[in-house]
Amino acid sequence: MAFLETSETSFHSPNAWLPDSVDLPVRPIPSGQPLSFFPAGAEIYAQGEKCAGLYRVEFGAVRVYRLLADGRRQISAFHLADETFGFEADDTHHFFAEAICSTGVRALRTSIGNDLSGELLPMALKGLVRAQEHLLVLGRQNAIERIAAFLTDMAERQGGLKQVELPMSRADIGDYLGLTVETVSRVFSKLKQTGVVKLASLRSVEILKLHALRNMAA
Repeated sequence: MAFLETSETSFHSPNAWLPDSVDLPVRPIPSGQPLSFFPAGAEIYAQGEKCAGLYRVEFGAVRVYRLLADGRRQISAFHLADETFGFEADDTHHFFAEAICSTGVRALRTSIGNDLSGELLPMALKGLVRAQEHLLVLGRQNAIERIAAFLTDMAERQGGLKQVELPMSRADIGDYLGLTVETVSRVFSKLKQTGVVKLASLRSVEILKLHALRNMAA
């Protein structure tokens, strides 16, 4: 990943949401690394690139995905503000990471004077739990259950608010849940018609019946 850095920030050119069952203490991460700005659709790192460290979303949102052999895209994770991503089993990235909207990302590098060892295990475990939850969602055969589980997760990751912001598109949600964009749109419309949610806009959902939504996701 290329940076154009100053002492405070860096700018990147496009051309150059944890379950309640996990309660792990995480100390604040040092914030001395420069902040990099990525416009919507800009690549943060590519599959096959050498890992340079971890990354934390300061604002905005990031999608992590892999391109399948037939050219289709499978999104494995979305990362929101204050979430960390970029964990790999070796020194090579196995996925692509892109900014969904205007996003600020801080690179977290392990070096002398910047020891992240105390934070790595809790952060890795959180990522593992979220990946396991995602696999459970993909195992659901009902599209409504998948969307309900997704909205419940997004609400929890945004502090339990009923007004949930969705920086990702319907196509992104489909590629994350293994559904077509038409199915995603149809399920959102059905949830609206039944009074479970209110669609304030394409990127904002108000949850009117949280208990009902949770029952659908169970």
